[in-house]
Amino acid sequence: MTKTVYTFGGDAPHDDPRQGDKTITGGKGANLAEMASIGLPVPPGFTITTEECLTYLAGEKGFSDGLRSAVADAVAHIERATGKRFGDASPDGPGPLLVSVRSGAAISMPGMMDTVLNLGLNDETVEGLAATSTDERFAWDSYRRFIQMYGDVVLGVNHGLFEEALEIVKEDNGYYADTELSAEEWRTLVDEYKSIVASELGEPFPQDPHEQLWGAIGAVFDSWDTERAKIYRRLNDIPHDMGTAVNVQAMVFGNMGDTSATGVAFTRDPSTGTRRYYGEYLINAQGEDVVAGIRTPQYLTKVAREEAGAKPLSMEEALPDAYGELARVFDLLEGHYKDMQDIEFTVERGKLWMLQTRTGKRTAKAALKMAVDMEGEGLITREEAVARIDPMALDQLLHPTLDPEAERNVLTKGLPASPGAAAGKIVLDADTAEQWANRGDKVILVRVETSPEDIHGMHAAQGILTARGGMTSHAAVVARGMGRPCVSGANGISIDRTERTLRIGSREMKEGDEVTLDGGTGEVMLGIVPTVDPELEGDFGVLMEWADALRRMRVRTNAETPEDCRMARSFGAEGIGLCRTEHMFFDASRIRAVRQMILAEDEAGRRGALDQLLPEQRADFAAIFETMAGLPCTIRLLDPPLHEFLPTQASEFEELADATGLGVDHLKRRAGELHEFNPMLGHRGCRLGITFPEIYEMQARAIFEAACNVKASSGEAPLPEIMIPLVATRRELELLRALVDRIADQVFEEKGIRLDYLVGTMIELPRAALMAGEIAEEGAFFSFGTNDLTQTTLGVSRDDAGRFLGPYVEKGIFARDPFVSLDIDGVGQLVEMAAENGRRVRPDIKLGICGEHGGDPASIAFCESVGLDYVSASPYRVPIARLAAAQAALKAREG
Repeated sequence: MTKTVYTFGGDAPHDDPRQGDKTITGGKGANLAEMASIGLPVPPGFTITTEECLTYLAGEKGFSDGLRSAVADAVAHIERATGKRFGDASPDGPGPLLVSVRSGAAISMPGMMDTVLNLGLNDETVEGLAATSTDERFAWDSYRRFIQMYGDVVLGVNHGLFEEALEIVKEDNGYYADTELSAEEWRTLVDEYKSIVASELGEPFPQDPHEQLWGAIGAVFDSWDTERAKIYRRLNDIPHDMGTAVNVQAMVFGNMGDTSATGVAFTRDPSTGTRRYYGEYLINAQGEDVVAGIRTPQYLTKVAREEAGAKPLSMEEALPDAYGELARVFDLLEGHYKDMQDIEFTVERGKLWMLQTRTGKRTAKAALKMAVDMEGEGLITREEAVARIDPMALDQLLHPTLDPEAERNVLTKGLPASPGAAAGKIVLDADTAEQWANRGDKVILVRVETSPEDIHGMHAAQGILTARGGMTSHAAVVARGMGRPCVSGANGISIDRTERTLRIGSREMKEGDEVTLDGGTGEVMLGIVPTVDPELEGDFGVLMEWADALRRMRVRTNAETPEDCRMARSFGAEGIGLCRTEHMFFDASRIRAVRQMILAEDEAGRRGALDQLLPEQRADFAAIFETMAGLPCTIRLLDPPLHEFLPTQASEFEELADATGLGVDHLKRRAGELHEFNPMLGHRGCRLGITFPEIYEMQARAIFEAACNVKASSGEAPLPEIMIPLVATRRELELLRALVDRIADQVFEEKGIRLDYLVGTMIELPRAALMAGEIAEEGAFFSFGTNDLTQTTLGVSRDDAGRFLGPYVEKGIFARDPFVSLDIDGVGQLVEMAAENGRRVRPDIKLGICGEHGGDPASIAFCESVGLDYVSASPYRVPIARLAAAQAALKAREG
């Protein structure tokens, strides 16, 4: 029978390889066992595997006799290791065993699943705890915490009811902090909390510790399927079928007076990557106080406190012995895991205990610095440094930052919790943030503190601002993981949710007013502050050089303006993989001639309009070739259905009538004749070139004349690659290649210049993929247009799929949105087949991909596996593609 409960700490063995498998025991469980095995001070406990979670969620949410028996044995292990008994209320013994119950998925999901602390307390064991600890106040504080957390997480009682009761006691007594309440006041509040539970549920708070334990285990399993957890997994591409482990661990207490504390720390700065300890702690507190942002914590190190100008002593100063031990553990763990660690710890009456270590989330800037620095320190190899960076995280670095010379009207200042600049309209809750963002507004989510339920609003917002919480609070950790700028603990903010107003500093504001955040300094500014383009040097440049040396595939860009071409080249693009010529036709100065061409009754009319467009097209291509001199440029001839260019408004028909001398009624009739019921599968692509060859003749002439002119003026010839779109048969490409070759010969003869060029096609129809061998007889290259190939293979319209793709992904029909990440099993099979058949006929055929998938790391890995020569992405995705291509090459070498 497969073991599904693993113990750690104390005398527990750690020789079962399953215990170190994060897909089985979760990241937290695997790392707790690992820390215990190398001799670190870890409270004893046990882990219930993810397999039990999946069984629980798939069945009737019950627990087998086998699991109950294994958990009973594991509780006995904790009792032996601690000398305490679960449910023991004796005032003469070592005290009752209390435990924490925490989630622990294979992939870290900070704050998304549930935790229960101080489990095992009841009306009797609290008296035993008070006696054995000789601290009544601590015991009753722990009990009220347990009732509040268990009531919220397990019993479903609104946590706001408990918070309100606590605030009333504090207001009645003139207290500011929770730590000011006496033992007797906590005892009274416990009675109030139990009354709240009884009133809300119609039954008393559970007193049996074993009933409490199974309730908490079930709640943690259930939290895998909460809406906030599903949203987080969807945003971070985490599979929904992994489940979470449950970790049950002996409690250690940071709320036992001034020699006790709790904290969260990182072995390096997760915002900048600087090699120095970074973190926060609270004296006389429990871990949730730090993470939830209930209290604003103090700094870990003396240097950090002095830099911030803070008065409360750092942990280094207040608890020097415990801090010294913690620093030793930091160095040991980073050397052991060879990466920056995110650590949770508790100090109980001067003794340090480690509660968690995991690879820490970090900003893109920090990730680059850490990778480059660790390679320099000899901690990791250059290949490991390249493999370590999430390509999509680079997006954070590629967008503008605040102009340092711009005027700033600073309203208040908080903690610089996650760097970057963000500006937008204030919104006061997550639902509003999502609604406003969906209508196109840029928003800043402003909260007293964030909770896991805010995840969808945090994703929708440009930045996050909180009145409470530190730099390791929920808001800070999640914002850094998302790449969202965040300012936390801005005490100068008060919010009136009822009136939808707030005060920032001395200024009264309302929802919808605009502010700017600087997540690097913690400043909150009035209005929109100007930005400047990023400088991509330093660690970014170093790592990208390493990536370029490791990758096999080339990286091009999708661009059709000189501005986009320049931007892409600055990001490292090695040519153009897709120039969409139709985008050039929508310019206001040209659309009239385009419409004249479309609405013309005969070829002569069309050629007259095309003659007007020729010099414009030639100038377009010349500007691109000058920017991309010496590099290949794939230019797609006119592709979309003609109806996209036609007038729709009465004023547009009147303007066109004036220009052409034709009546409005005549033009409307002609537009009606061109109407198509399904234009995306209608008269478009190569079908236009075959029925109206003069269109492609004009474009081919513009391309070759521009290329010859650039070669003559600069001495450096571009390599035009002329792409015929929507080909389904060899004969279509044969006819249009002959047209292009004929025009090329004419231009070369006229100019007295010859240059190399290629003619190929876009593979975007299933038939083209199936017949790729035949088509390769005519085409020198294939570019896989995976946007349309996905549409035509799946029979799904990209423009309409948003209505149902979300549920399809949630239900596991698609692993991811197939328009974001390539459907490898279906569309990928067609790509692989076409590549193989094309190469069999033409071994030197050039193969690339130019759909949106060209900037998706998972799709790029597939392209490497089938041996494509290049990927092409939008300009801002070029660095992402460069890094992803290097990582794909590394994985291919590993086998």
